[in-house]
Amino acid sequence: MKPLITTVATTILMVNSAFTNADINTETSVLFIGNSFTYGYGSATRYYRADSVTDLNNHGIGGVPALFKSFSEQAGLDYDVYLETRSSSALDFHLENKLPEIGSQPWDQVVMHGYSTLDLNKPGDPALLIETTVKMSTFLQQLNPNVEVFLTATWPRADLIYKADRQWSGTPIEKMALDVRAGYNKAAAAAPPVKAVNGVGEAWTRAMFLGIADTNPYDGIEFGKVSLWSWDYYHASDYGYYLQALVVFGNLTALDPRSLGDNECYGFELGMSRREVNLLQQAAFEQLASEKKVKAAPLIFPKSVQPKHCALNQSE
Repeated sequence: MKPLITTVATTILMVNSAFTNADINTETSVLFIGNSFTYGYGSATRYYRADSVTDLNNHGIGGVPALFKSFSEQAGLDYDVYLETRSSSALDFHLENKLPEIGSQPWDQVVMHGYSTLDLNKPGDPALLIETTVKMSTFLQQLNPNVEVFLTATWPRADLIYKADRQWSGTPIEKMALDVRAGYNKAAAAAPPVKAVNGVGEAWTRAMFLGIADTNPYDGIEFGKVSLWSWDYYHASDYGYYLQALVVFGNLTALDPRSLGDNECYGFELGMSRREVNLLQQAAFEQLASEKKVKAAPLIFPKSVQPKHCALNQSE
């Protein structure tokens, strides 16, 4: 593995050095590396506004990166968003097969994650995640010594909690989220380029405690609540991916997700009510604030910074 990383990185740096001083890009470049939990399997977000981001694999994906792009636009920020995803894959796959795409340019920020159980073959074991996080972060740092890497700790899977004979069967809904987060914390500590962990799984459980999200889709969805899971109770719904994107937005920009406020139009386009959008923003804020990643600033950005297609007069 190491010779491949070193060879590819050296080649890329030689190419990039030819235009680094001549071409100053004022945009912040961000790359998302992940699997179906990034590209939005099981939801309308998968191909949502795919033309707003660049899919390095040319699969026409929008997903969480497109939602992040939309939030950054509405906040008046200039982000150039890319993604490189592969279903059912962890970082070892990307290291072995996708370094040419990942190394196509130096990145300012990178958001990445591994498999939903930390290790496909050893659920709950963070060893592989730690090893591959160090290798990928090293590669990214060779491209840009100042790169900021963010790890996304994914959500608790209902199929592994409410079904029998699974890794987290019969445990409280928050336990899997905390176990996964603990693994990502260890990976972050082992890799200096990692700036922070996106506590997505914990934001999910906060949404449940706030009363907006149902805790167990197997016994039906409680009236007035939404399911953060998709039809397979494994992947996320539009609501779940939307909450993920809010947490990522807050972590990368240090902005209170509630600052998007009622002007946030993409939740509306995905069929969410104002109440649902506001409570999901609140769940993301509470998780980020608990880690001191954002300061409370629930201001509404001027409507003038919205993308032109956003409806300015949304109704409940």
